[in-house]
Amino acid sequence: MKYLYYPGCSLEGTAIEYNRSTQALMKLFGVDLLELEGWNCCGASAAESISYLLSMVLPARNLAIAEKAVKDMDIKNEILVPCSACYLNLKKVEIKIRSQPELLKKINTVLNEEELHLHGNIKVRHLLDVIITDFGPEAILPRVKRKFKDFLIAPYYGCQCLRPYIIFDDPEAPRSMEPLIEAVGAKVFDWAMGGKCCGASLMNTKKEVGMELTTAILKQAKGADAIITVCPMCQMNLDAYQNNISKRCGENIRISVLYLPQLLGLAMGLSKKQVGLDLNLTVTQEVKAIFNHYC
Repeated sequence: MKYLYYPGCSLEGTAIEYNRSTQALMKLFGVDLLELEGWNCCGASAAESISYLLSMVLPARNLAIAEKAVKDMDIKNEILVPCSACYLNLKKVEIKIRSQPELLKKINTVLNEEELHLHGNIKVRHLLDVIITDFGPEAILPRVKRKFKDFLIAPYYGCQCLRPYIIFDDPEAPRSMEPLIEAVGAKVFDWAMGGKCCGASLMNTKKEVGMELTTAILKQAKGADAIITVCPMCQMNLDAYQNNISKRCGENIRISVLYLPQLLGLAMGLSKKQVGLDLNLTVTQEVKAIFNHYC
């Protein structure tokens, strides 16, 4: 099985462990990830503040390259995207051009400078969608080599893989990670923060607001052994500011924040190095002890 793969900028920088664990996990499923050749930044959340058309053209260029690639390689018209911000930006173009022919015309006018043309044939899919829909717990269970019994996991989805496009889960009550967590023997932490915003780029523009949102999530996760996420921005916000937030709150709210493919990969026999666990900023002593016991 083959998937066209768009890693995005974060997975080559602050979220290298997400890229590493995603690729290693997909190999266990027998999947070849074919990285999109010549891909560019999706624009993140910054491009639209400069130009709406720019915010459309940047992800559209990747989709135009993807259309050509799937045709040349004779694979299905889909592209797998692990980063939630990248997924949202590419998905937005995929959906908007269906009903806005004038927008598509403007996009293609710009893309024509590189002799590229977007038709709208590519389906953009989030990594979580692919794992739960194309594989699911039934594909994980036979491959599990380590059962993480009594490991209590808080699944955190964030905003961008769930909203505004309701594709594979309910944004108000997301559940898609739960059967995956249970498939590796862990328990799901019961909380209502899975689909709440972490503050995203507000950590850079309005830090007090971002810190307040992140603090609320970390406080509600108290009692869980770890938070599992599928978004580099969420992981960074929840992981990198724990010391500052603990000082602000006057209490220790440190908790391990891992990527979903890290957890699944470890359960399915990958080493801590293979999933990039050494690159996570916060791995508590308790979680290290759990992984040391099993791994």
